[in-house]
Amino acid sequence: MDFKNLDIISINDFSKEELLYILRIVKQIEQKPKHSLLKGKILAALFFEPSTRTRLSFISAMEQLSGAVIGFSTANMTSIQKGESLWDTAKMTEQYADVIVIRHPMEGSARLAAEAANIPVINGGDGSNQHPTQTMLDLYTIQKTKGRLEEMHIGFVGDLKYGRTVHSLVIALSHFNPTFYFIAPDELQIPESYLDDLFHKKVKYH
Repeated sequence: MDFKNLDIISINDFSKEELLYILRIVKQIEQKPKHSLLKGKILAALFFEPSTRTRLSFISAMEQLSGAVIGFSTANMTSIQKGESLWDTAKMTEQYADVIVIRHPMEGSARLAAEAANIPVINGGDGSNQHPTQTMLDLYTIQKTKGRLEEMHIGFVGDLKYGRTVHSLVIALSHFNPTFYFIAPDELQIPESYLDDLFHKKVKYH
């Protein structure tokens, strides 16, 4: 599979086979680290909302693979304050970097940035929509600790309405014949659109 120049915007964009392929590559890199894999490459980290773990994870990963990082950690440090659009910010950034990771409070912002930029864009979280790279990490963690992904019983507890990590993980795990348990107050239950999708995929849930 060729993932060169591929955007990572939504977990919906990946098939079961593609997700499993990515997990195999991750395992290979973990077993035999390729410290110079991204030597000479630059990641632009565009964080329009506060983040600790996601931002540090991307920076750490890039630097451990010998890449460099530029960017900002708050919108207050950007030309957005002077009226520059997100589209223009993405177009400008592509002149300085090889890949963009964006975190933004607006749903659909990562997709917009990907349409604007001619370099790969990674969604680090867009509003209450999705968080695909967190999902890939979660899949790998489950596979590594449980030894499988198929036919598992999985409970989701807490804010399921706005939790973008939950939304992405539900979509990804639906490929593996799971049984889901959604545990939350009525006002924070998972949106009906996700339940409709599970119903059409014949995925069991409670």
